[in-house]
Amino acid sequence: MKYLLWLLKAAIFFTLFAFALNNQQDTTVHFFFGTRWNAPLVLIVLAAFTLGVAVGVLGMVPRWWRHRSAARRIQAEQPATAVAAPPAPEPALPPTIHGI
Repeated sequence: MKYLLWLLKAAIFFTLFAFALNNQQDTTVHFFFGTRWNAPLVLIVLAAFTLGVAVGVLGMVPRWWRHRSAARRIQAEQPATAVAAPPAPEPALPPTIHGI
């Protein structure tokens, strides 16, 4: 399994490397108010991907905080000392050969 995971990581790396080599042309991104950014296409795609991941993570932060506080509240409500379960009964012994 370790080798399969390593092979998958290598395949992803070489795919992204080939993408970067094939997209070295300069591209212009036009923003508002006449501002623009000239950069290689691979940097623009990488920046867009990074911005999307950041927006997604920031959108999930409030939900993570709510779940985390709910888990802490539930853990605090549980008694500190848990009642130990009674020991399991011992299994019955098979009958002896002589029936005694």
